[in-house]
Amino acid sequence: MNEKPWQRQACINPKTDSALSRESWKIFQIMAEFVEGFERLACIKPSVSVFGSARLNNEHPFYTLTVDISRALSDAGFSVVSGGGPGLMEAANLGAYEGRANSIGLNIQLPHEQVNNPYQDISLSFQHFFARKVMFVKYASAYVVMPGGFGTLDEFAEILTLVQTGKSRKIPIILVHKPFWQGLLDWLKASMVSHKTIKPEDLDLIQILETPQEILDAIFTHYEHRGFEPSAEEAEKLLHL
Repeated sequence: MNEKPWQRQACINPKTDSALSRESWKIFQIMAEFVEGFERLACIKPSVSVFGSARLNNEHPFYTLTVDISRALSDAGFSVVSGGGPGLMEAANLGAYEGRANSIGLNIQLPHEQVNNPYQDISLSFQHFFARKVMFVKYASAYVVMPGGFGTLDEFAEILTLVQTGKSRKIPIILVHKPFWQGLLDWLKASMVSHKTIKPEDLDLIQILETPQEILDAIFTHYEHRGFEPSAEEAEKLLHL
């Protein structure tokens, strides 16, 4: 009488054999995305991943600012990695494309909105967000987060989680344009810190900056005494992302 449901019957899977087979073979497509990403991006270091809205066109001030930031990063020797799409992703690739270093697009196949921009020296295409996210993190020396929507917040939260939990090395995480982001930081402090779901020092992982030069200075200051290459311990962490 006290038996649990899962003790009384075997797992019943309503899927057909063909559907199960298709799901099992999906792992090879996932593997292929990782293998291609690792092989083609190993040469881009040091790099900075830049995020921002797909919905802001080239007439928006944030577009111009993103171009300027990415151009400064590229001229300073950083490859710039973006999501490869329109809007501020395009601006990031454009700025890097006009600069000295590589412009990389990690494109995602979506039902709408994502159209690959033409300013990519290295272009990769992903069906799976999680594989794409690993590529954003694995080779990044810094994260630059422009104003954006849910996708931008997702990438921002991802790197914060990985650094906070020690699953990835500590890198500069830079939000750009204080008027856009300050409300979020105020909420993190008033709600998360207040309820002790994060520690006050977790907010020290985040910087809010405004100009290309401030961003360059913050990145170079972070690496001033250590260089851009991961230490042996950090490389081990990145291997297990």
